[in-house]
Amino acid sequence: MNTKVLVSLSLLVGIGAALHLAIPGFILGMKPDMMLTMAFLAIILFPEKKNVFLVAIASGIISGLTSSFPGGFIPNIIDKFVTAFVFYFLVMAFKKHAGSIVTAGILTAVGTLISGVVFLTSAYFIVGLPGAFVGMFAGAVLPATVLNTVAVIILYPIVTRIMKKSNTAAHV
Repeated sequence: MNTKVLVSLSLLVGIGAALHLAIPGFILGMKPDMMLTMAFLAIILFPEKKNVFLVAIASGIISGLTSSFPGGFIPNIIDKFVTAFVFYFLVMAFKKHAGSIVTAGILTAVGTLISGVVFLTSAYFIVGLPGAFVGMFAGAVLPATVLNTVAVIILYPIVTRIMKKSNTAAHV
């Protein structure tokens, strides 16, 4: 694995971890997952299965450790792993348009919705939900979708410029 790519992935996951830790849980322990934003950027910038695997495992464990959701460790790992690979396959399906801010924003919105459903479903079966599925989805997942989409629309052009200058990213 290329050292530049590994360092870039580590930086994105680290930034995601800091953001995830800093945002408080507000809907029965659920909070917008900014780790997803960084994981999605990592997958868009470095679309290889081994990179997706590393990002999924690292972000799942870190999100689980920093989760404010009761019993959220295992659901976070499941969520990040499933979401990362579904997102990767979506990126590959829209590879022709992958460099577009609009595509990055749409894929982020879809990925965040998938993540929310996977997290809530796995939490429901593993530890139970402290509230109604629909209420938690509407109160935490939908705002997170908007937040993550806006964040990617703002960050994507900045990060791609940095990656072009450092000659690091796969396709930017």
